[in-house]
Amino acid sequence: MELPKFILGDNTDFKEAIFVIHTEYPRFVINLEDDSVTWFDNLENETEAEATQEVEELITQANAFFDRETQRLMADEV
Repeated sequence: MELPKFILGDNTDFKEAIFVIHTEYPRFVINLEDDSVTWFDNLENETEAEATQEVEELITQANAFFDRETQRLMADEV
């Protein structure tokens, strides 16, 4: 099964939270309520500077994905 790079997640136990799940290496979940990140993979074979840059880029992509999905949902409701 092929998965999308990002998936939106919701859970009634966390009523205010919206999660973005990144399914490719390095896999992680970001809670957009407080920007906390849970990593499922370690960044290996990378310098600290490379890892920091990759993490920043992935977080930016996750936020852009959420913004895009939100805009699409709002457009579908019109």
